[in-house]
Amino acid sequence: MQDYFYALADFIDQQLQNEEVYLCELIAEQSDFIRFNKGKVRQPSSVEQRYLEIDLIKGQRHTLGQLALSGNTSSDYEQVKHLLSALRDQLRDIPDDPYLLYATEVQSTESIGLNELPEPEDALTITDTIQGHDFVGLYAAGSLFTGFANSLGQRNWHSHDSFNLDWSFYHDKDKAVKSAYAGFKWEQAAFEKRITQSLAQLEWLKQTPRTIEPGQYRVYLAPTALYEIIKLLSWGGFGLKAQRTKDSPLLRMLEEPAQHLHPNINLIENTTKGLAPAFQSEGFIKPAQVPLITSGVYKSALISPRSAKEYKVETNGANEDESPNSLDLAPGDLQQDQILKALDTGIYINNLWYLNYSDRAACRITGMTRFASFWVENGEIKAPLNVMRFDETLYNMLGKKLLALTAERAFLMETDTYEVRSTGSTRLPGALIDGFTFTL
Repeated sequence: MQDYFYALADFIDQQLQNEEVYLCELIAEQSDFIRFNKGKVRQPSSVEQRYLEIDLIKGQRHTLGQLALSGNTSSDYEQVKHLLSALRDQLRDIPDDPYLLYATEVQSTESIGLNELPEPEDALTITDTIQGHDFVGLYAAGSLFTGFANSLGQRNWHSHDSFNLDWSFYHDKDKAVKSAYAGFKWEQAAFEKRITQSLAQLEWLKQTPRTIEPGQYRVYLAPTALYEIIKLLSWGGFGLKAQRTKDSPLLRMLEEPAQHLHPNINLIENTTKGLAPAFQSEGFIKPAQVPLITSGVYKSALISPRSAKEYKVETNGANEDESPNSLDLAPGDLQQDQILKALDTGIYINNLWYLNYSDRAACRITGMTRFASFWVENGEIKAPLNVMRFDETLYNMLGKKLLALTAERAFLMETDTYEVRSTGSTRLPGALIDGFTFTL
């Protein structure tokens, strides 16, 4: 795949005319998918696809085009020639782009991961572990490829092999236990441990559910629940453009010196430990880490090349939407086997959903509990809880009401498979929070 992409890039070099410059990016995958329902394999399939995007530039004018590649060099060369001709025609009528910025210093890189994935037929044995329960889920695994090239001679390549099994054990109505297992090397013992934990919670879901009154409760947010909150923050929370246009939900942290999070909150964009490539579509190389929040204080933003040009600052290689791809929240010291004891009396929450801002400027978030949430008394699970709605500010959740973060963290890969499998990932602990507000 790498040689094939570089051959395409060399071909594009030969097609340029009259001081034209090009940037191009390849996104490709070779993936296997297995869909499970009621504990049985329902739909095994595989996908191989390649997409090429070309940005043709002349001076400060540029235009983008994309095509799906076949993998056959001769036919793909013809497609590229037709696309370049169409882009060239468009370029004549396009005005200058005042914020166009692309890398002119050649920095070529190569990152190729090891393939330690099981064969697809071996993955089918997942059903051997689920003990006849109503297991529903999707297994996605395989190789993801990203390449960049430009007419200045820069070549970048990133490939990795990963898997993501996202599943639920279904009980009844809205009661299910949702979990996931993702990584680069399948370890059966680790998978079976997660299955055992899920089945233990499934037994609790079979008890009569309890409804509690709205109010403030001590809660434990599992990493999968905290993930939904962090994911919502990623929509404009860390980008320079959102800051300068006053649209960031974290704006108070920037404008009010007294507004901050708990000192134990240390959040970074950790490209070296994620799935996403260390380069982006304008050819800039991302730093290994970008500190976003340090000791509870907003430290720095993700800055795309366009924002860098507009606001006259240096880019740090962020993508155009300035959203993080490899978030990493530092752990605390709460041990896994001490979570229920530390919670004492309150609510254990595995999952949240339907999150949105009830007051964006105040970073106030509302949403619903989902799947397995439990009422805990004196450090022991007593009953499953019916669905509840929360409404709480980030400055409470991860600020003055935060009691502890767990020492153990979960590595969560995004499950999106729209167009291609996502390369987004997040590494998070769980969070123990006091006085968490429920409204319904």
